[in-house]
Amino acid sequence: MYEDTAAVDQDTGTDWEWARADDWQPPSELDTGTPHTARMYDYYLGGKDNFEADRRAAQAAIAAYPALPLLARTNRQFLGRAVEFVAGQGVRQFIDIGTGIPAVGSTSEVARRVAPDADVVYVDNDPIVATHARARVAGQQIGRTSVVEADLRDPAAILRDPALGATIDLSQPVGLMLVAVLHFIRDEEGAQHVVRTLRDALAPGSALILSHGSPDFATRESAAAGVRIYRGASSPLVLRPRGDVEPFFGDFEFAGPGLVQLPLWRPTAGHVRTADLPEGWQEVSAYAGVAFKR
Repeated sequence: MYEDTAAVDQDTGTDWEWARADDWQPPSELDTGTPHTARMYDYYLGGKDNFEADRRAAQAAIAAYPALPLLARTNRQFLGRAVEFVAGQGVRQFIDIGTGIPAVGSTSEVARRVAPDADVVYVDNDPIVATHARARVAGQQIGRTSVVEADLRDPAAILRDPALGATIDLSQPVGLMLVAVLHFIRDEEGAQHVVRTLRDALAPGSALILSHGSPDFATRESAAAGVRIYRGASSPLVLRPRGDVEPFFGDFEFAGPGLVQLPLWRPTAGHVRTADLPEGWQEVSAYAGVAFKR
């Protein structure tokens, strides 16, 4: 097992509202009538970068599964803790796929608290996310940061993108982040192949940071309703039990505590105490883990 070497700081707040003007309008070719998973997630976090269709779908999902906003917040906190932990292990490069619209911190901000010269590539298929990320990149002074507008379903295209190649040295350790994104890739779309392709491109010492929605801690009715609602969104929802999530890590070596329910992944710098967890944490139906390539 890899050990923790960095203190945990969960204050990763940032405000991305500055990234667009007050009179900003979505591009005319942007489909705002179909709920988009990234913008629904933004709504769960209390963000404002979403449209009416996103809000209606998100509200229906919350009605079916009231723990969704807590799950989203817990997931963002996991991202911060995991990036800080991996950077503390000496990793200085990160590829964040399925970036979403940050509301409580970004990968580059967290990584650079540990390593100011850390390099980061953000990857997302949503033009709004890419717009925000590019605006953020333009103001950074230390470390290289790039944005790739691409789809996780085509990992080879991500790996050969010139922006990634100019920022990330794949011969050196990389933190590959698949945080709350794989549950939008169906098995028939090659979910395991997608992750295997990305894992195989990484150098020894690299880390896979992953979280994934699951039916294991939700009622059958809530899980089924969530799946139905997301059928009308930009990507369907695939909730996987633990036994179907663990294979995404391949032969990578888990850091403690392994693959666990999302709120239980290193919630504090010391031992896990359920008394320190937020009310309702038992209903957060997702898994999280960090594992390293030998």
